[in-house]
Amino acid sequence: MRPRRCAAAVAAVLALGGCGVPTDSEPRPIEPSVTIGSYEGPMGGPVVSPGTVVERLFLVRDNQLVAVDRRVESVPSPQQQIEDLVTGPTPQERDAGLDSALAGTDIITGVQLRNGTAVVGLSADNPIRNDEILAYGQIVCTLSARADIVAVRFTQEGRTMEVPGADGALTREPLTEDDYASLISR
Repeated sequence: MRPRRCAAAVAAVLALGGCGVPTDSEPRPIEPSVTIGSYEGPMGGPVVSPGTVVERLFLVRDNQLVAVDRRVESVPSPQQQIEDLVTGPTPQERDAGLDSALAGTDIITGVQLRNGTAVVGLSADNPIRNDEILAYGQIVCTLSARADIVAVRFTQEGRTMEVPGADGALTREPLTEDDYASLISR
């Protein structure tokens, strides 16, 4: 009985050893997956090297917030991330049905980071459209997805502004992604 077990164990080791998965002598990096808008691929257009850093933006599809990861060359500042959000979706993201409630607006006058809270300045004539809950949700979720930001609040000419949460209720309190969780597409 013992020789059979030994022979079976040797056969199993040999079979698994030849399963076709090569071994490496050292660890090698694995390219992270790329999502909508970050890389067109070999048949989708010009080949563009993906960046080394992920920039998370929240765009809109079917009245819901959708997290989109873009590959960029370096970690963007909160200001740059908001500028990318206001610029709107890439052509590939637009083809996937994504849009922005902020595209083409100039409501944001700047973003400052104060003790982990992003303070977003709003222009005096605030032209956010009737989908303003989604617009504020895009800003809050995009900024609070950053490791260096724990909350977001809005000001206008130095005064804290009331903005709508996902339920439409106005608040002056700092907001996080959790305040818009019901609007996030899962």
